[in-house]
Amino acid sequence: QVQLVESGGGLVQAGGSLSVSCAASGTGFSIDVMGWSRQAPGRQREVVAAITRGGRTNYLDSVKGRFTISRDNGKNTVYLQMNSLKPEDTAVYYCNINRFKQTWPPQRWDYWGQGTQVTVSS
Repeated sequence: QVQLVESGGGLVQAGGSLSVSCAASGTGFSIDVMGWSRQAPGRQREVVAAITRGGRTNYLDSVKGRFTISRDNGKNTVYLQMNSLKPEDTAVYYCNINRFKQTWPPQRWDYWGQGTQVTVSS
């Protein structure tokens, strides 16, 4: 059974930094794409960042230059470093994986983590 266990997140002031990480277990397969989505109250869910097994990355326009996604293939772990955070980055952040690379950037995910709250105060 696939499990995505997220850690990190929390509360930070605007302009600050936070990082989140996610370890995938129980996959039994090679993970092509890992990423992060987020959902804020009253807003649509959006894909924040994605990374292929080979290291190709894609970012939501509003986080480009501020967020960095990375992964450790040996550990099946994906990371998201968030700098220069803004109040509009406040959301629940979800870890995602796709077994196979489908559309790029990914429009849907095979698996979801339980989510971790990121709150940016003004």
